[in-house]
Amino acid sequence: MDLDRALSISASGMRAQATRLRVVAENLANRDSTGQTPGADPYRRRIVTFAERLDRAAGVRTVQVVRVGTDQREFPLRFDPGHPAADARGYVRLPNVDSLVEMMDMQEAQRSYNANLGVLEATRGMLTRTIEALR
Repeated sequence: MDLDRALSISASGMRAQATRLRVVAENLANRDSTGQTPGADPYRRRIVTFAERLDRAAGVRTVQVVRVGTDQREFPLRFDPGHPAADARGYVRLPNVDSLVEMMDMQEAQRSYNANLGVLEATRGMLTRTIEALR
């Protein structure tokens, strides 16, 4: 049934975006987490990778989270010789988390989640009306 397929597709999109929202929240929560020892690495930003997958049971292509990896960009440095994580030159490595980028990712994930939720609700409404018509 095509409505079942629509439910599978929108549910997979919601699961993928929920994972993305959790990762963004983790990144924002750790945006100030530096290392504890001199020269130690701070928190490294995490990123979500999606891929299209075939759901053989439903016979549709869905989206799934393939991996939650780390952003390999360099850490910004701040001169703070009194910080416990300062290296020999007095620089502290800061997390490679940009709050503006994270907020934009969060808004995009939220909009995508809501769009999939709208499809799910519309499909559920069609199923309900079909069942009522069959009574």
